[in-house]
Amino acid sequence: MMRTLQTQEMEKLQQLNRIKVLATLVLVACFCAMVIAKALEHHYPPFAIIAAFAEAATIGGIADWYAVVALFKKPLNLPFPHTAIIPNNQHRIAENLGGFIDSNFLARGPVSEKLNEIDFAGEMSNWLSSRERSHGLSKFVARLIPQLLNSVDEKGLVQFATNRVSGQLAKTDISPLIGKLMQTFTKDGRHLKLMDDLISALHTFLNDEETLELVRTKVKRELPVLFNVVGGDTLVVRRIVRIATELLDEVREQEDHPLRGEFEAFLTSYVKRVRRTKRFSKQIENLKQVVLGRPELEDAADHMWHGLKEYILADVQADDSVLVERLTDMLVEVGVNLKQEPALRNDINTGMVLVISNVVEDQRGNIAAYVSEQVKSWDMQQLLTLIEANVGRDLQFIRFNGMIIGGCVGLVLFALETVLLSS
Repeated sequence: MMRTLQTQEMEKLQQLNRIKVLATLVLVACFCAMVIAKALEHHYPPFAIIAAFAEAATIGGIADWYAVVALFKKPLNLPFPHTAIIPNNQHRIAENLGGFIDSNFLARGPVSEKLNEIDFAGEMSNWLSSRERSHGLSKFVARLIPQLLNSVDEKGLVQFATNRVSGQLAKTDISPLIGKLMQTFTKDGRHLKLMDDLISALHTFLNDEETLELVRTKVKRELPVLFNVVGGDTLVVRRIVRIATELLDEVREQEDHPLRGEFEAFLTSYVKRVRRTKRFSKQIENLKQVVLGRPELEDAADHMWHGLKEYILADVQADDSVLVERLTDMLVEVGVNLKQEPALRNDINTGMVLVISNVVEDQRGNIAAYVSEQVKSWDMQQLLTLIEANVGRDLQFIRFNGMIIGGCVGLVLFALETVLLSS
């Protein structure tokens, strides 16, 4: 980049040198024409017109040469006042340039107006909609995850979070929440499903051979010996099991069975009653404190964190990372959906303009000071060469214009002189 820039500047300097030589040759030609015309005007009066033009053009050319040179250095290295204007005013130019940029380029009005022309949300949407770009961003985020997880371990954030959650739970009365959950459970009809599950469990239990044997043993102990001799215990048990099984089948098959109504009424009444009693709140509070006081809770949180960490680390290092793919899908979806949400896009653009404008507003003084310090630190000779290379060619045309205008003025003055003398 520097080599290209130097080549471009060298070409401009060569063009500048050529135009300087041309302007000097024209000035010399004007001077020679003036000398020749002055010498011949006594013998050939028309040469007086040429002499007047050439004399004025020479004066104008020299004056403009002086003006152009005085910007960059002292003409002929003579100590003329108010020359070498740029080198002698480097610090003042730097300060004024910094203030000019601060007032005209970094003010909130111009910055906000320019930023409002940019569709930040549109650019974001187009960028994220490209799966290739979103995948690249996802991979970049994935590379940061191991460092983030290690930082969490090093800073003890897991222990801190566990203590904070436990402390907050210890201060919070969760009995209303438990009561609300119980109420929601009965309100949504989930208790009826619970009853069906209980019926199925009882049905399976009563028809299990080991259960029957256990019940028969219990009944045998309670019946008289005579009944046991004639096998009454077995008869009684089978009768009880058959009646109970039939009852359970009826309840399971009939949605309007009275037993279902009794169960629902009992459970609903129980939930309402329990929620209103202080005993329930005290029991929940005691249970909560017991659970929070168990050391296994802290160990469980630690084990969960390490298990999650190992899974994430193994996944992000894999070529077919699920996390990267899901993050890519999410970013692409965000980009696509953003195109269809004009209100959201407007909010994003407004927010971006506000944030960037505030940043520029806060830093405008520092930016202006930075520009000023940079200008002050420039090597003046290099700066002059750079300025001459870029605007010197146009400045040399001032010399041409000066000679032309000066010559024309000389002709006007010669004409006025002739008219006045003839009158």
